[in-house]
Amino acid sequence: MATILPREWLFGGAPISQGCFSKSFKQEIKSYQYFTITAALLAFPYAASILLLQSLTLSSSFVLLLRARIRALFNASGFPPHSILERKLPETIAVAVLALPSSLSSSLLSKASVIHALHTSQDHPKNASFSHFFKLYAILIHTQICNSLFTLSTNATCFSLVFLAFNLVNGFGVSDLPGLVPFLSATGAVLSSFTVSITFLICPLTLIISGVEKTGGFMGALSKACGLIKGRTETALWLSVWINALMAAVEALFQYRVVRGYRDNGETGSFSVAVEGMFIAYLYSVVLVLETIVAYYFISSGGSKWNIAIPY
Repeated sequence: MATILPREWLFGGAPISQGCFSKSFKQEIKSYQYFTITAALLAFPYAASILLLQSLTLSSSFVLLLRARIRALFNASGFPPHSILERKLPETIAVAVLALPSSLSSSLLSKASVIHALHTSQDHPKNASFSHFFKLYAILIHTQICNSLFTLSTNATCFSLVFLAFNLVNGFGVSDLPGLVPFLSATGAVLSSFTVSITFLICPLTLIISGVEKTGGFMGALSKACGLIKGRTETALWLSVWINALMAAVEALFQYRVVRGYRDNGETGSFSVAVEGMFIAYLYSVVLVLETIVAYYFISSGGSKWNIAIPY
């Protein structure tokens, strides 16, 4: 595997010697059981909550209230009605809010265990001190809160610019010009997609950098994450697309096998559906662990330029 997919090609970093890569690969094999059991089980509550919330919030009163508020806001700003954004935004907000407790507990505990295992004691991660682990977890909580505020502010800025554009068009009375409103809608969709993709790339890297450097700050880790992506945007996007594609595949599998199976069979096959749902949630937690590992090695391939000491 080392000769077919050298890590400098996969992560876009500096050349890595064969012996160094072989040593790192052997360490990954030794830690395989730790990642697929300990780290994955720590992420299991978060994975299960995400999969369940995506199924339960579609018709909940909270989502219906959010949809009504957002529709009123869009109508007041002149945004086109019945857009995809109007349908998906309330669901995204509801899942993010309701999954926040498990995100700050289960998800961050899993990420802390992966970072701790990779960075401090790759050969025997279970022997690392608990005090060091919980200190790392506290740092990740601080950074995750900053990440949430950063994501909220960037998306709010994006929507403010789009709403301002529609208000200016309505104010100058040129909204009747052919093709202007669809053009603004398409521009807003592209701008929001670009904003979401940038935050999806930067925030996970910022989280891992802060954990590796053991500093609870945000701006320093954010600037280093932006610097790591600069010049390697295609590689970062490629990795992010594949990880998110895996997540989407597991989410679709949960909808097809569990949600649809429960609706078709009712309580008669509830036990088998529950067991299958737990297995799919475990698969989702493994993908979450894989996301952290991939981001860690993406940082390691270019961290030396930014004084990020990550061992191979």
